[in-house]
Amino acid sequence: MTAAPYDLDLDRNPANFQPLTPLTLLERAAQVFPDQLAIVHGPLRRNYREFYARARRLGSALARRGFARGDTVAVMLANTPAMLQGKHQPLQWNIGSVHR
Repeated sequence: MTAAPYDLDLDRNPANFQPLTPLTLLERAAQVFPDQLAIVHGPLRRNYREFYARARRLGSALARRGFARGDTVAVMLANTPAMLQGKHQPLQWNIGSVHR
């Protein structure tokens, strides 16, 4: 099978490849799709910009309360926007999170 023209000479580089990890997924989505809908929960609607800002505030609050690299935060939350924020942001501060 012959390669399509758009598959040729496209070695990975910062212009065409961005690896996504749990550490970078939300930040990247907020940069690339800031106004796209990220969370729908009943009447609540949040775009990626708002989701990222709220998650960062959570991480900052944990850091202000003394949580640091290597610490673990355990939370038990229903499938809600708070759970999404709690899942993403502690990783940005190198705080481990446990989800049940």
